[in-house]
Amino acid sequence: MAAHRRSAHRKPKQRPLTGPAARTAATLALAGAATAGSVTGAGAAPAEPAPTAAQVKAKVDRLYHDAEVATEKYNGAKEKADAATRTVDALTDEAARRTDRLNTARHALGSLATAQYRSGTLDPALQLALSSDPDAYLERASYLDRAGDRQTGLLRNIKRQVSRIAQVKARADEETERLAARRTELREHRTAIRAKLADARKLLDTLTADERADFERSADARHGGGPVHADRSTTRSGPVSAPDSRAGQAIAFAHGAIGKPYVWGATGPNAFDCSGLTQAAWKAAGVSLPRTTYTQINAGQRIPRSQLAPGDLVFFYSGISHVGLYIGGGRMIHAPRPGAPVRIAPIDQMPFAGATRVA
Repeated sequence: MAAHRRSAHRKPKQRPLTGPAARTAATLALAGAATAGSVTGAGAAPAEPAPTAAQVKAKVDRLYHDAEVATEKYNGAKEKADAATRTVDALTDEAARRTDRLNTARHALGSLATAQYRSGTLDPALQLALSSDPDAYLERASYLDRAGDRQTGLLRNIKRQVSRIAQVKARADEETERLAARRTELREHRTAIRAKLADARKLLDTLTADERADFERSADARHGGGPVHADRSTTRSGPVSAPDSRAGQAIAFAHGAIGKPYVWGATGPNAFDCSGLTQAAWKAAGVSLPRTTYTQINAGQRIPRSQLAPGDLVFFYSGISHVGLYIGGGRMIHAPRPGAPVRIAPIDQMPFAGATRVA
């Protein structure tokens, strides 16, 4: 009976197909495989073609520009972080000084209280009655009255000091929080700059030596036309007439910086970014400029391009992300980009955004 049940559940043995039936089955199998292959091929995304050298160059240019925009944001955040640091330090010093004065006042109050305790507390009328020298007593009583006024003054001073210290510490806590936010912003901009520059280097590494040399030449044409490793002797073109001595000093400083490397966030003396160079040049002339391109443009009198004079600041791009120092003849000295040192360049190679005459 068990054997019968096992045999009942066995699958019937299939016989291999032969003849016309076998040929028909094979044809159907091949057709199915072909159909499946065509479906799979239709669903697969074609491989993207490698970017051309022109596309790589255009993207590198965009990355450099974006890195410069991020650099100016970094410079602004750093300026605010530095100001917040100075404020926190000043408040900390003020709190320490006020605490010292408070401790001095408390010590004086304690000394006064000790002296009064040791002098006794007899009723004034009884002290006068028992005194063998009424004149001496009256003089002493006057001193005690003055001491009472002094005690009241000390107490009021202590109260003021305690209140002021609490205010200073509260403001210091607020500035410390603000400083932490500025430092977070700094890290974000620093990360963005480094990422964009790293992407630019990776793209440049995909170019052949000839293609990369061509990119450098075309970039130089946009940013100044000279060799990438230009030095002071090959780019300087004689003295420049300046409208006043301060403009002349700023231009002289910028000439002295020609050939020094571009480094984002740098303000000299060995490297500069664009706004770092203009800030340092005018600082040499005794004028303090703000740190960023978008604040430097408001640091003086805005002037039209037709009225440019040597020493003026010239700005580029709609976001005011690049600046140079005008030297006359349609030229400026500027710090162009990573890999291109400070140099003389025509101002018509980038989209002009405005100009400012430093007051």
